[in-house]
Amino acid sequence: MSEPVLPLLGRGLAAGGAAGLAAGLFSLLLAEPLMDRAIRLEEARSAADEHTHGAAATAVQHHEELFSRSTQHFGLVVTAVVAGLALGVLFALAYALVHRRTGLGERPWPRALAFGAAAFVAVSLLPGLRYPANPPGVGDSGTVASRQALWLAAVVIGILGMVLARQVYVRLADRSLPVRQVAVAVTGVATLAVLFALPGNPDEVPVAATLLWDFRMLSLASHAVLWAVFAGVFGALGLRAATRSVPAAEPVAA
Repeated sequence: MSEPVLPLLGRGLAAGGAAGLAAGLFSLLLAEPLMDRAIRLEEARSAADEHTHGAAATAVQHHEELFSRSTQHFGLVVTAVVAGLALGVLFALAYALVHRRTGLGERPWPRALAFGAAAFVAVSLLPGLRYPANPPGVGDSGTVASRQALWLAAVVIGILGMVLARQVYVRLADRSLPVRQVAVAVTGVATLAVLFALPGNPDEVPVAATLLWDFRMLSLASHAVLWAVFAGVFGALGLRAATRSVPAAEPVAA
């Protein structure tokens, strides 16, 4: 039996809010200390440049932060929750579209986990392999638009790659499981090849290699937390809805 879309959107919002909060707190507790360290290193580098180039450089480079770091930390969590809510709506709509023919209420737990894993790969992992995250403030302000366009293109390619991989798996339903798995793996490799055909990051990253690696790993981990919590909450709410609908249907069948 098909589940109404409105309750599905409610589950998406609840799961998105919880996932955004979890990812925001993860970043606040683990990634932000690295951010503070990167900022201190950048300030030290700027101070050295000012000392080298004199008062003229000082007048140009010296500025005060518009928001304090504590305000930025609070904004990080709020932004993560808002982003999670938006992802929840998009996830619920995509979930309804993919499973519209087989019934939205069937096997909610494994479907939510599989869909969440596919979303992580398409939206976070594949684009992140081509364009790893950099600390804020790194990069030329004049290349922001081009960098955003490249990232968006990578996300679109990742999503299309996941859709194609699913279609390949479904179309080869009459073949053996190893054949289907190999076909999906080949599709993934082809998606990566297309991703790496995109232009590289146009800006240098003047950050210590260890610090940059830690930041990128924590950034990817925060995405993993986001999608894991989202899929878990979305699937759990689906199970709860399914178990509530069973007793209501039994008297009618009797």
